[in-house]
Amino acid sequence: MSYFDLFKALIPEAIITGIALCLLAVDLAALRPQSMSVRLRWCGGMAILGCASAIGWMLLQPAQLQAGMLAIGPLTQWIKLSLLILTAFIAVISFSARFTVHVGEYFALLLFATVGLMLLVSADNFLLIFLALELLSISLYALTAFHKNRLASAEAALKYYLFGSVAAAFTLFGISLLYGVTGEIQLSGINAHLSAGHQEPIFYIALVMTLAGFAFKLAAAPFHFWAPDVYEGAPTPIAAYIASASKVGSFFVVARILWTAFPGARGGASAPGWMPVLVVLAVISMTLGNLAALMQRKVSRLLAYSAVAHGAYAVLALLAAPQQGLPSLLFYVITYALTALGAFAVVGVIEASGGRAELKDFAGFSRRAPLLAFCLLVFMLSLAGIPPLAGFFGKFYVFTAAAEATPRLSLLWLVILAVATSAVSLYYYLQILKQVYAAAPLEHLVWSPPARSSQWAIVLLAGTIIVLGCFPSLLLTRIAAVLSAHPF
Repeated sequence: MSYFDLFKALIPEAIITGIALCLLAVDLAALRPQSMSVRLRWCGGMAILGCASAIGWMLLQPAQLQAGMLAIGPLTQWIKLSLLILTAFIAVISFSARFTVHVGEYFALLLFATVGLMLLVSADNFLLIFLALELLSISLYALTAFHKNRLASAEAALKYYLFGSVAAAFTLFGISLLYGVTGEIQLSGINAHLSAGHQEPIFYIALVMTLAGFAFKLAAAPFHFWAPDVYEGAPTPIAAYIASASKVGSFFVVARILWTAFPGARGGASAPGWMPVLVVLAVISMTLGNLAALMQRKVSRLLAYSAVAHGAYAVLALLAAPQQGLPSLLFYVITYALTALGAFAVVGVIEASGGRAELKDFAGFSRRAPLLAFCLLVFMLSLAGIPPLAGFFGKFYVFTAAAEATPRLSLLWLVILAVATSAVSLYYYLQILKQVYAAAPLEHLVWSPPARSSQWAIVLLAGTIIVLGCFPSLLLTRIAAVLSAHPF
């Protein structure tokens, strides 16, 4: 492998990095005297142009590389395309943002976070996984604190940073123990070493510590304490990014680690390994997430606890074999990301009108903005898993994959618990819709229509959820084609 081949495989990341640096220079040299709306349009437009350029390159020049620290193929390229599309949507809904005057820095950090995610899903080496995870995390810590006029934003960023630092220490110590046990940091090398002999007891300690670090990134209980405060305090587009693009990349890399590095350390319901650890995380997350969401009055915190529960449902796919689990996992996290992104975009519309995004602030929203209210209806019902929306099929596929896991029906009790807690979630989603359609509008809220680009983005997201719900094969067929060309 030559350095030219390596650089060619990383050109999409180079494009995003170059656009981020150019964006900083243009904002500093030419846009500072301009109005906020002009700066937002220019910087946001450059960010979208960078995402589109990287997407175009990957479609015209698909990369294939399996060497060193990287494992790039059709599957990782497809995931990176999804991440770039989500980032472009975040940039669009940021056009009407008024939480910072540091516009260039905001969009640059957003692109740097995306570079971290792209490297994360391409990594085949624990050292690069850790470095990419830190690039993503540091960017998100700074972006969470970007709402300088809100004390909650600074508090959320500090909590996010402190909890994240502890989680990073757990991850790094777990990786060091894995290296001490196996002498490898390549995922495939660890798999080969573990397949050749008996696992030492310290290996399971390393496994648990590594999983604990990644459980923080997935906001899986009991490592979720940062999520409600961050979702509430961070600027709404950043909360949407954490709930969408960050979840897609994090779940993919966890799946790659478990199924590539540790397939022989799977264990069982009563046998040591990573399967019982994930079962415990799933049970705690789906129970605590849904019950805590029932108590919330701020929609951003409600969506945070909802994200904890949805993370538990995605974990069910990790408990199945890769042949069944990976397609269902990808379908679930992508459709959830689109839905969560749309829901947070509507929350941003409410906040722009002077509300605090509490349940009462959604009162009479259907009379102020009927189209956006209908989109919110689609997002909430999809999160609840109501057919024929994409969220229903996402849950159906992960529940089916877990129920068919080997040994047969061994996880049926967990699937039944997931269905029961999913039914509980319908109540708090309907609480939002009750305010939207049944309550009278609040007089003190002055309706401020969002930017037309944001409205079109919300409508497009809702339309995508409806189409993928009516025709899930549109996405599943693509996933199957990618997996057949490049098995996990």
